[in-house]
This record gives sequence, C-alpha cells and structure tokens, in this order.
Amino acid sequence: MQEISDVSKIYEALIELKKEVDFIKNHMIDIDVVLTQGENVELVESLNDLKAGKVFSLEDIKKDRENV
Repeated sequence: MQEISDVSKIYEALIELKKEVDFIKNHMIDIDVVLTQGENVELVESLNDLKAGKVFSLEDIKKDRENV
C-alpha cells in the first residue's frame, strides 16, 4: 500500500509542477519584443534618418544595381 501512496504523491506533485510551468509560459516576456538600450538608440537614429530623408528604399537600391 505504501507504493500506491508514493505514486499518488508523485502524481500530485507532477500536476502542481505542470500548473506552475503553464503559469510561467503564460506570463513570460517574449524577449524578441524587448529592445536593448543599444537597439533603442539605433531605432531612434534610424527614425531620425528617415525623417531627414537620408534613407534609400530597397527598390532604389535594386534599380541602382541594375544600372551598373
């Protein structure tokens, strides 16, 4: 009978662990949507370049390469 009690305790512990893992999965931050400080600086610089007209479109670059 002791074995049945042990198996039952193990099963209950596994159920609790599964609940905790599910909670962690549902509340974990997606690291791909968080910017590092360096990435944030690069983003601001890129947006400033875009506003200043210092950027080229991919289409412009492709056209430029075709003319070479």
